[in-house]
Amino acid sequence: GKGLEMIPLEENLSTQEAADLLNVSRPFLIKLLEEGKIPFQKVGTHRRVKLSDVQEYDRKQQIIREQQLEFLTNQAQDLNLGY
Repeated sequence: GKGLEMIPLEENLSTQEAADLLNVSRPFLIKLLEEGKIPFQKVGTHRRVKLSDVQEYDRKQQIIREQQLEFLTNQAQDLNLGY
């Protein structure tokens, strides 16, 4: 596995580093930035993303996934699908 690296929460990440942390492609991350889902700053021609903002987005996405899974589980139980 990969080693653990300590990064300060206010560290500015490149778009590739942020995409790697979220396990998404860089183009998908750029789409999230352009849609305003994750704040970013421009440094010259490059976008920079705070680690804390990436973690906050990831936390919110995890909550949404858990809620969706609970909803689907409840539906399956209501329909007696054996779950």
